[in-house]
Amino acid sequence: MSDLAITVLLCVAVSIIYAIAALIQARLGHLSVRELTKVPVWWVAQALNVAGAALHVVSLGFGPLSLIQPLGVLTLVIAVPFAAGAAKRRVTGLELSGMACTVVGLAGLTMIIAGSGRSAALTAGQLAVLLAVACGVVVVLGLRGRRAGASTVWEAAAGGLAFAVCSALCQTVVVNFGASGPGFLLWPVTIFTILAIAAFAISATVLTQRSYRDGLGAPLAVTNLVNPVSATLIGIVFLGEELGASPVELTLAVLCGIVAALGVTQLARAREAEPVTV
Repeated sequence: MSDLAITVLLCVAVSIIYAIAALIQARLGHLSVRELTKVPVWWVAQALNVAGAALHVVSLGFGPLSLIQPLGVLTLVIAVPFAAGAAKRRVTGLELSGMACTVVGLAGLTMIIAGSGRSAALTAGQLAVLLAVACGVVVVLGLRGRRAGASTVWEAAAGGLAFAVCSALCQTVVVNFGASGPGFLLWPVTIFTILAIAAFAISATVLTQRSYRDGLGAPLAVTNLVNPVSATLIGIVFLGEELGASPVELTLAVLCGIVAALGVTQLARAREAEPVTV
């Protein structure tokens, strides 16, 4: 089995796990984080998130960040039929259209990005710059979302960025571990990177959980758009990854991205649609 096939299979498995966890978290979105720590099923969701993260880390050893992160949008597609089943209703026409657009757009992006190369690692300098910029942006978005009457999508966007940074840091650890062996884990820069991963993972969990307080659709859509977009930018700016070698490929990538974004937008609005037979 090729590395690409392994990467896609792992990403699908991760998306299913994350979708289940998101549905559990959304059902408890009205509770504060302190209250949630006393709810056993919330810890089940966190265990699923950890399992999904572990598989995600494994996938980073088989493919570039700019390929893996766009596939994360599948979480939104998978969550739609799961949510419909849990509510004992049928999938709506808008949901079907959204899923179709998202899948078509992602399929095109995957084929284009698949040739972007192997996984790469951040240097110490790149790590410092990325963490400084990411911390600033996450804090600004998070504080904006905490204002009275503010939209939950601000915190969803902050959570998506935090997840993307986690992925970039995890890829760095995985790649360097493969190149240097277990001794790499004792290096000061590695310990610092692992601590940064933990900090961003906790921040992302809290921010996304808060974003679900008014419902799942729009926050999950925003998180799953910001995450791959941020990861792709990190891959291009810091890791030397490429989306395409020619203007035609880049144009196709933009068009596929627009189709996927349209699908995500439709899925975010799906609560307004009437149920239809599928």
